[in-house]
Amino acid sequence: MAYAIYKLPTGYYKMTYQGDFLTGLEGCKGPEEGGEKTPLTQEAFRQLMDYFKGQRRTFSLPLKMEGTPFQREVWEALLKIPYGQTWSYKDLAQAVGRPRAYRAVGGANNKNPIAIIVPCHRVIGADGSLVGYGDGLETKAYLLDLEGAAYKKK
Repeated sequence: MAYAIYKLPTGYYKMTYQGDFLTGLEGCKGPEEGGEKTPLTQEAFRQLMDYFKGQRRTFSLPLKMEGTPFQREVWEALLKIPYGQTWSYKDLAQAVGRPRAYRAVGGANNKNPIAIIVPCHRVIGADGSLVGYGDGLETKAYLLDLEGAAYKKK
């Protein structure tokens, strides 16, 4: 899979892509050898930087998310969570028409391949607390604070 590494305000991220589609965005330890920046990854980086500057609330990028049908359904629902708002896992389960499947929804949320752009950081615990995030709860809090979203702070 082709990739490029970019530094964002929350750390280094590896962007993967296939042709004209972004397939992944995940935190990584730092610059790696290799990787090829393309017009697609440069546009994704520009949009992400606009987001971090508070100038963008949604992304307009061609995405290709590979997973099970259920996972893809959950990831599509994540795209419907408005900027600056949070949903619980129960809310997300209801959004996909499976109100009792909040654990399965949590598992699918955890497998989201395109962090930030597909906003899994907007999913919090039923009590409003921060729970689970692949790049760490500190990054999740940073993103939610950036958006002005309410959550239970320690």
